[in-house]
Amino acid sequence: MKNMTTGNPLKLILLFMIPILIGNIFHQFYILSDLYILGHYLGIRALAIAGAMTPIFIMAVMTSLGFTNGLSIITAQRFGANDIKNVRKSFAIGIVLSTAFAFFIFCFLILKMDLILELMNVPQDIFVDAGRFMSILSYGVIAIVFYNFLAGILRSLGDSKTPLYYLIFSSVLNILINITFIVKFHLDVTGVAFGTCIAQFISAILCLAYMLIKYPMLRIKKQDFSFDFKYVLEHLKIAFPMMVQFSIIGLGVITVQSVCNQFGTDTIAAFSAATRIEQLATLPLFSLGHALTTYVAQNFGARLIRRIRQGVLQCFILSSGASVILAILSYAWGKNLAALFLNNPSEEILAQSALYIQITTLFYIFLAQIFIFRQALQGMGRAIIPLISGIIELIMRWFAAFSLAAYMGYKGICYAGPIAWTSAAIFVFISYIILIKRFNVPLFGPLDQKSPIKKELQPNYPQKNIQN
Repeated sequence: MKNMTTGNPLKLILLFMIPILIGNIFHQFYILSDLYILGHYLGIRALAIAGAMTPIFIMAVMTSLGFTNGLSIITAQRFGANDIKNVRKSFAIGIVLSTAFAFFIFCFLILKMDLILELMNVPQDIFVDAGRFMSILSYGVIAIVFYNFLAGILRSLGDSKTPLYYLIFSSVLNILINITFIVKFHLDVTGVAFGTCIAQFISAILCLAYMLIKYPMLRIKKQDFSFDFKYVLEHLKIAFPMMVQFSIIGLGVITVQSVCNQFGTDTIAAFSAATRIEQLATLPLFSLGHALTTYVAQNFGARLIRRIRQGVLQCFILSSGASVILAILSYAWGKNLAALFLNNPSEEILAQSALYIQITTLFYIFLAQIFIFRQALQGMGRAIIPLISGIIELIMRWFAAFSLAAYMGYKGICYAGPIAWTSAAIFVFISYIILIKRFNVPLFGPLDQKSPIKKELQPNYPQKNIQN
């Protein structure tokens, strides 16, 4: 466990971020390894099948990540306030809500699979195999929901290393299973889907066992499951908007992929490879924002508003500089990296991958701004503003994907992300500035001085008395 309410803000956030970053790299690594295995052992068609359905899988993962992260924010705030009783009760509420959520997502994917395929404009030559691939992955989504919840709880307590260890384990296990299924047992693209499911279930089970042994405060009792409408509602007030926000982001990705699917199998493969490079390149920005959420949540629970302001400012400066460096590296090496995931790609496929990378890298600084200010707002329990920013992002992504693609073709698709990032970044930055001013906390002064919070800005869940 790590209490982030004392010490140098930036140092705490960076140390907390490093395991998250490494974990995210491993997560992307095994996704990229899936694409590498498919592209090199089964060819472009298999890569197109996975690429066409990956946005659906990403949306399911993003939705679960938003919901479970929202649940853990309350846990982090209670831990920052040293309110162990409500930390345990928050964990119990999260278990119940996560179970219901996982069941809902699974049923939706299974029952609406054909409709999803049609809305995605999946080409007829891969329609059946893509549906089979995603149907198997639907079972893995259940495990992903529980793993994301458990990892979120651990991070809320300041432990970002344990989720890393289990993510590394599941990544390595996933790769080994995939290679075994495809190379030894000669399965088709479904071998990758089976491997993902098995690895995720094993990782989630082991993570839960470790948590119950390592952290006695999480050993829930019968009374912790007693229904408290107000406390449940406070969890849902953050978790549900975050779920919708993350869903909107995923829906935007699906929209762009749906338009891209109309350009044929080669373009799907090129676009899939390029977006994987983008996800890998922006992981440091995403990880910094993720670490900031826990820092802000704990300090908000302790009413240390000045520490929140300083930590956010330091992270903004750092992420802005990092985004420029990442943009330069991606622009210079993007085409070569994309080639790693394609088996004997044509020049046209490589050119399409390179075009996407060269356009999007110029706008990484706006994406960095979104990660910082959106996560800071969520850490303070403000879920509506990030939700609105997500809606803005979705609308602009839709506009670019449909209107620009009609006039500019594939190049118009490449501009969808940057236009969405820029619009959302401006909104979320202004919203953060307005909110932080409402706390009326002087910029200078002791970081450990607790600040009185106006009644309308306070959460409504059960709290211990905190001296100002």
